Amino acid sequence: MAGINTSQLKALVVAPTLQLMGQSHASMAAVNLVVGTALAESNAAYLRQVTNTGYGPAMGLWQMEPFTHDDCWSNWLRYPGQSKAATAIRAMIGNLPATADLMVTNLAYACAMCRVKYYRAPAALPHFADAEGLSRYHKQFYNSALGAADPVANVAHFREAVQA
Repeated sequence: MAGINTSQLKALVVAPTLQLMGQSHASMAAVNLVVGTALAESNAAYLRQVTNTGYGPAMGLWQMEPFTHDDCWSNWLRYPGQSKAATAIRAMIGNLPATADLMVTNLAYACAMCRVKYYRAPAALPHFADAEGLSRYHKQFYNSALGAADPVANVAHFREAVQA
């Protein structure tokens, strides 16, 4: 299934969104990681997780589950040290409450929440052009050991993100 044009996703959604969150969120490695994640998680095509019986819990191009979304707000964004990122993210949703459902309808918000999830990871980001490293990072810190992501097969998605 075809999704959003990768170059446009990178230039018109991901890079500007991460820049709004602050310079520490907007490195080329972070941009490529977030773009590659959308490709690996949903082919940058699905706004809701598709299962054999309908929809699963994961939402947005980045397929974040509500529990993860809520944890990002409860255990990271609510603290004063994250106020710049939190303020920028709240500006993306206006007066709406910060709910997981918004990741389906608001690309910038879903992108920002993906970046928050990664920003909380304890390891440094791989080099911006290291597709293999970005794919491994995605598996370890976004998808988890129990998740379905294949870090070998997903290298192609991260290579596409790097080249976009």
